Amino acid sequence: MSKLPRDVSGTDAIKALKKVGYQPVRQKGSHVVLEGRDGRLIVVPLHKRLKTGLLRAIIREAELDVREFIELLDDP
Repeated sequence: MSKLPRDVSGTDAIKALKKVGYQPVRQKGSHVVLEGRDGRLIVVPLHKRLKTGLLRAIIREAELDVREFIELLDDP
């Protein structure tokens, strides 16, 4: 099991999710709603650092595992 990174921002999470097909569809304040190809919606706050529980929930909603998400973060 990979360890969840602790310094992931909302912007970093959005960039990673875009790599697997999620696209921003709307924003209200500091919250961006992303839609996947299957119509699944994920809300990501534009915080400087996402708390680990929230980040884990976002990863779970995207049906990824932590290792896959870390690879997406590291991939240019």
